[in-house]
Amino acid sequence: MNRACKILLLAIITLAFAQMAPAAQLNKVAAVVNGQVITMFDLQKESIPEFARAKLNPANPAQKKAVDDVFRSVLDRMIMDILVTQEAKRLKATVSPSEIDQELTKMMKMRHLTKKQFETQLAKQKLSVETIRKNIEKSIIRQKIMGMEVMRKVVVTPAEIKSYYEAHKDTMYDRKGLHMGVLVYPPNVNAAAIANQIKSGKMTFKEACAKYSIAPNRDKSGDMGVVEWDRLNPEWDGRLSKMKPGDVTDLFELQGRKAQVHLFRPGGGEEKLLTLEEAKPQIDAILRQPKAKERFEDYTKQLRNKAVIDIRL
Repeated sequence: MNRACKILLLAIITLAFAQMAPAAQLNKVAAVVNGQVITMFDLQKESIPEFARAKLNPANPAQKKAVDDVFRSVLDRMIMDILVTQEAKRLKATVSPSEIDQELTKMMKMRHLTKKQFETQLAKQKLSVETIRKNIEKSIIRQKIMGMEVMRKVVVTPAEIKSYYEAHKDTMYDRKGLHMGVLVYPPNVNAAAIANQIKSGKMTFKEACAKYSIAPNRDKSGDMGVVEWDRLNPEWDGRLSKMKPGDVTDLFELQGRKAQVHLFRPGGGEEKLLTLEEAKPQIDAILRQPKAKERFEDYTKQLRNKAVIDIRL
């Protein structure tokens, strides 16, 4: 979907909400979480990007079930954001403006963008810097709570590390200095056919990026910079940790687009297999992620169970 179509779709969705919901309806309460209110206006505002991605029109009766599913999914996310924020206050976990600034700088550096270019790109996507800052703050708060209430309680034993190494020693590559190249396909190309050409060697990942990708740095093999392994979310870590340098993933969904990732070392060089001792930190991170995810899910369930949540949809 090109930019003009995106803007038109967002306008149609916004107009649909305006037509179907008078002021009294917008002020209606969607949920109350420990005394904090989520209005229908809040919910609809948060849902607009999801409707745009799913190409749904809330005013279309034929799409009612799909629209309701989006509303419920977004509401669940908003409820969890409130619970995490409330928990952060209880734990006295805070985020300073400088921490947010650092993350913004990293985002711009990864995309090789100046501050002005970054802000221009956000404006094209109808996003504000303030919105990005709020999202970064939420992410950092989650990470801090993960560290305080989840990660410190996750245990990976030496026996588990040794067992994993023996089963995967042939894939224990030195991951320092590896970069991640991202290729995001536009909707008007046959992504599967191009992916097959890359797999067969008829086209390199670099060539495909330059010709088709709509991701940043298409002229640099989609290079997003050095992979910060300790900062990857479980989904990305699970994908990349199974790859060896030079590998390209199969097609996967990335924010509603078909995409592929290339793990590579700029300039090439011999790939080194790690000894058990050298591989311990890498294996610890691999084994820790699923345990942490499971514990975090248990932790969030406990937050919900202890909370007073009144859903009125």
